[in-house]
Amino acid sequence: MIRLTLAEVAGLTGGTLTGGDPATAVTGAVTLDSRTVAPADLFVAVAGERVDGHDFLAAAAAAGAVAALGSRPDPALPCVVVDDPVAALGRLAAGVHARLSAAGLTTLALTGSSGKTSTKDLLGQVLAAAGETVSPPGSYNNDIGLPLTVLSAGDTTRYLVLEMGARGVGHIARLCAVARPDIGVVLNVGSAHLGEFGSAEVIAQAKGELVEALPEGGTAVLNADDPRVLGMAPRTRARVVTTGRSPDADVRAVDVTLDDSARGRFTLVAGGEEHPVALQVVGEHQVANALSAAAAALAAGLAPADVAAALSTAGPRSRWRMEVGRRADGVTVVNDAYNANPESMRAALAALVGLPATRRIAVLGAMAELGPGATAEHERLGRDAAAAGIDLVVAVGPDAVGIADGAAAAGRRPGEESVLVPDRAAARQLMSEVLRPGDVVLVKASRSYGLELLAADLLEEGVPR
Repeated sequence: MIRLTLAEVAGLTGGTLTGGDPATAVTGAVTLDSRTVAPADLFVAVAGERVDGHDFLAAAAAAGAVAALGSRPDPALPCVVVDDPVAALGRLAAGVHARLSAAGLTTLALTGSSGKTSTKDLLGQVLAAAGETVSPPGSYNNDIGLPLTVLSAGDTTRYLVLEMGARGVGHIARLCAVARPDIGVVLNVGSAHLGEFGSAEVIAQAKGELVEALPEGGTAVLNADDPRVLGMAPRTRARVVTTGRSPDADVRAVDVTLDDSARGRFTLVAGGEEHPVALQVVGEHQVANALSAAAAALAAGLAPADVAAALSTAGPRSRWRMEVGRRADGVTVVNDAYNANPESMRAALAALVGLPATRRIAVLGAMAELGPGATAEHERLGRDAAAAGIDLVVAVGPDAVGIADGAAAAGRRPGEESVLVPDRAAARQLMSEVLRPGDVVLVKASRSYGLELLAADLLEEGVPR
């Protein structure tokens, strides 16, 4: 973070400083977790459903925080008092972003129904080869995470990569008001949060807020293989760059293949040049992510050859996204349990099929927030898993019953090749009984079902004792 006095913090947030010297400076980080506070940090006290950050002001002071941003004063620590600490955090980030942008910072933002974090991780590593880049692992894509990402940038940061999520119309526009991007990337419009949005058209409306926020001198990177994304072109004043496998795309992949670890290999065609790319991340769907990252990096001024070389060394950075672990007994566990929607489920199944295995097993939990079509989507997923040749489909929990039903309807023998188990513990017990050397097991579900813990358990079972 850049150096800010408490007077400047109060001014940018519209707050009132109580109990401190206005000239005292914040030179550390901005954090909401009192356990991570370090000397010279600013602690943001947010009252959540379970925990009130104001209860930890003394702990933050003891750890060296110079002040807090909160909704009420406290004798334990100087405090910039505001009505809403989350909104104030956004205003603080907006003020800092404006200063850094004026000094030459390039801001790149990504959105889409799936693949945001994986693409952000690829792009961050590509840009880091050219200059100091802020692109933290994980999904910091909401009204708290995005401002914290902005505030982690400093005077020497050259590139800032932001992930933008949305649960409704207006959300991305609000995030863009905190940090207006120079380059905006829209990956796809899928079924994630369909139950909240109501229709794919509304999802497209929300995702397109990113390109609407771009300046006239900016660049919109649009996936030409997704008609709803390509249809956003008229909504921006910025230059439009398209990506995809179509020969009409500005940045495209040709000669796409997979190696024996299901990692994409292709030729990157861009700017009149062709360069080989050998991805280090698993799944053919990562080719589209890599193209979007490449186009954004090219828009930021990198050369095609440098982009291709950096993509070929970029690895996975965020947990539980096609995370491949191999046990000593020869079982491979693919932990892709961070989240799930119909599109990402099918991409994960395709990646599973691409991995060498004696048997391929899919342990799948439910997909949340799909709305009225949830039952049909789960049954379709089960049929897709069977059609893909998955040897054993294990549906976890009552919300996932449609997956087992769909697989059985497509020919997987109920109770043998298509199994419904009540919970994570039952899934673990089943796996302990059936897994054998050479098996590859995919674990995936929406985040709320916690199946990443199952994947960790399965890996732990393979550790020699």
